[in-house]
Amino acid sequence: MTDPTGKNGVKTLGIKLPPGLHAQFALVAQLDGINLSVAVLRAVEFYVAHKRSEPDFNQRAAEALAEIEQEAAARKAAIEGLFGEASPEDDATAEPATDEKSKPTRSRRSSTQE
Repeated sequence: MTDPTGKNGVKTLGIKLPPGLHAQFALVAQLDGINLSVAVLRAVEFYVAHKRSEPDFNQRAAEALAEIEQEAAARKAAIEGLFGEASPEDDATAEPATDEKSKPTRSRRSSTQE
């Protein structure tokens, strides 16, 4: 049995198939002499290998990696800021978590104090 938390090096994946496709999939697995878990694993491995061979896969993967690294750097800067370890350069390059750029700036003084 697989461990849904991944503690045993595997993850559980539940999928929903239309009845007709499930029947065909079960029959093909039976004809190959394998259970559905092994058949799903092989299908996923085939899908990943197929996608890797696409001409633009490396470019899309590199773009995804750059986005992940940018998000990680922003989160790191935010955490360091909580502990007072962020440098002024980190603050200048980090993107705000909310859309602060579109909000007008307001003075803390009320108009009655002037």
